[in-house]
Amino acid sequence: MTNSSKILEIVHLSKQFGDHRVLKDIDFSVKKGEVISIIGSSGSGKSTLLRCLNLLEQPSGGDILYKGQSILANRYPLNHYRAEVGMVFQQFNLFNNMNVLKNCTIGQVKILGRTKEEAEKIALDNLTKVGMAPYINARPKQLSGGQQQRVAIARALSMDPELLLFDEPTSALDPEMVGEVLDTMTQLAKEGLTMIVVTHEMAFARDVSTRVVFMDKGFIVEDGLAQQVINEPQHERTKLFLNRFHKEQM
Repeated sequence: MTNSSKILEIVHLSKQFGDHRVLKDIDFSVKKGEVISIIGSSGSGKSTLLRCLNLLEQPSGGDILYKGQSILANRYPLNHYRAEVGMVFQQFNLFNNMNVLKNCTIGQVKILGRTKEEAEKIALDNLTKVGMAPYINARPKQLSGGQQQRVAIARALSMDPELLLFDEPTSALDPEMVGEVLDTMTQLAKEGLTMIVVTHEMAFARDVSTRVVFMDKGFIVEDGLAQQVINEPQHERTKLFLNRFHKEQM
């Protein structure tokens, strides 16, 4: 693997809250076009890892390199990084006082300096892509959870990210709405978008991801090709975690 193909490198990353070590010596890298699903039990450190990658949490140790440069360095342009590494949250985080179109243009205008007209065209393209173009004048509270999450994805895409982080994007949704969001994410994966997805959706992890990372108690226990980790896990802890999923498939 050449360095140039790596978008993100996580090196000996750790995070603690007081005496509680949530992440312990995390090492992995992300290449352009990869879809990496991070799986594991609740409390294993998955969401904390994602929040550290976006610097919503400050790591306690280690380093994060974006295109070869440390984002933790003193003078690193964080606004530039945050524009290129987007995040889709569990709870959508849309602006309730703005309609769908404005939600998808405000970041483009304020952070990327696009004109209102340019931002609206890009937003409309992305809302069309996720099937939400008919709702441009709706407020978030008028939409279902699945619709809100698809708007949140369109908003993130409108910033032209190099990498998109998804923090359990379906966990706040009613079961019948999960499919529409996973279908949208599957389409993005097919188009070559680089993604890191914290998820409990094992079928998505197996069928859509290029790689799966299994975390337990703050460590990466297993990291490999998606089919191999899900269907033939090497570690006992991974096997135990996936047992229930495999039983449901039988």
